[in-house]
Amino acid sequence: MLSFFLKRLAVVVPTFLGVTLITFSLIRLAPGDPVELLAGERGIDPARHAQMRAELGLDQPLAVQYGRYVWQLVHGDLGHSIVSKETVLSEFLTLFPETIELAVCAVTFAVVFGLPAGVIAATRRGTAVDHTIIGVSLTGYSMPLFWWALLLIMLCSVTLGLTPVSGRISVIYYFEPVTGFMLIDSWISGQVGAFASAVRHLALPTVVLGTIPLAAVARMTRSAMLEALGQDYVRAARARGVPKFQLMTVHALRNALIPVVTVIGLQIGVLLSGAILTETIFSWPGIGKWLIDSIARRDYPAVQGGVLLVAAVVITVNLLIDLLYGWVNPRIRHAR
Repeated sequence: MLSFFLKRLAVVVPTFLGVTLITFSLIRLAPGDPVELLAGERGIDPARHAQMRAELGLDQPLAVQYGRYVWQLVHGDLGHSIVSKETVLSEFLTLFPETIELAVCAVTFAVVFGLPAGVIAATRRGTAVDHTIIGVSLTGYSMPLFWWALLLIMLCSVTLGLTPVSGRISVIYYFEPVTGFMLIDSWISGQVGAFASAVRHLALPTVVLGTIPLAAVARMTRSAMLEALGQDYVRAARARGVPKFQLMTVHALRNALIPVVTVIGLQIGVLLSGAILTETIFSWPGIGKWLIDSIARRDYPAVQGGVLLVAAVVITVNLLIDLLYGWVNPRIRHAR
């Protein structure tokens, strides 16, 4: 198990270096000067412009800038935002609970609806129910997030008036954040209607962000269940007269959950990338919206540090999933 862990860990370092190089290069290929964007319409004196670029280190060659950036990373320094002057890490940690709350709700939504849908499709293979579930799953997996979000806004917010369009809670409620998670903070605030308002604000972003993971979970559950139902131990249990519900849950679903759990873990990257669009559309003050705003302002340190921290989360989750899968299935550890 140790050698398996070291092999997986050895891939992490070049992955991080690749992320830093790609992010560093792409943000500088985008047109626009951070100093001029800071000045706005007022403009800036050429001498002051050159002085500010020198203070930010933007007058140095790109190779020197990248080397200094990597050197700071080695010493645990992600830099300071050009706009807010705050450390990138502090800004990330302040906004990360909002994104985590949205991602957790999206995963919960995907699992609660995806697992039963996959099980039903597997148990009714070849029927209209099976074809309907697979068709809906393929549609949800292929649907652009921004288009799906706009449709839901038009239906639920504009036409029916059921949910708000943006934000995390109504402006009539105010309380000091304790955990950073609006559902928890609104619940413990004791204000009447605060929790309900938080739920209503969270509903549409959760559905939009959880649609693709839901489709992936449903499809994988169906495939894993069909494979499990064809195993000898399931046939033996059926021959012994085991009740159908027990056969499906204890014997088939329990063994089919291993690949499903893997898929759920791999959806973390999908959730964090999808959160960029979702948070922007719904004005959700999380990491995704922060990164979009930082790109628009050419805030190089914020973009570089934010993308690296998101990549660290995704890589860590994938590493844990690999280790868990290798522990559950020894054949994975010894695969060449």
